[in-house]
Amino acid sequence: MEITTVRFDKPDDLNVILGQSHFIKTVEDLHEALVTASTVVRFGVAFCESSGPCLVRWSGNDQELIDVAVRNAEAIGAGHAFIIALREGFPINVLNAVKAVPEVCHVYCATANLLEVVVGQTDQGRAILGVVDGRSPNGVEDDDQVAERKELLRRFGYKL
Repeated sequence: MEITTVRFDKPDDLNVILGQSHFIKTVEDLHEALVTASTVVRFGVAFCESSGPCLVRWSGNDQELIDVAVRNAEAIGAGHAFIIALREGFPINVLNAVKAVPEVCHVYCATANLLEVVVGQTDQGRAILGVVDGRSPNGVEDDDQVAERKELLRRFGYKL
């Protein structure tokens, strides 16, 4: 097996969800889950079909985000991988709806960070082995940083 990494190509302000599913129905079901979870979210979905014609299937409501999802799905090329590119919302707003889609087997990450996908290549095809999400820690937060974190969560409305 050859192991490589694929750097996820996206604008800095874009959130993504990367996961694995098991059926072509995933594309339409993820689309429905996203529009049901949020009426304002802009998104693109891509899904790497792993049998039959083995196409990258896609859907969404924003062409730029569809293009981001498709471009990265092609670069990763792992069977049954799906990508959701998001704007006007955060993964925390839609993640439970995504995980509740019956075809979804696993979510590798939901992030706006720099992202590298660790890919294994065999004679049969490719698989996602894991992700490198963001950077390594620089230390442990101090009391001031704890207070900043708590204030940020309250400003965003995630905590009271």
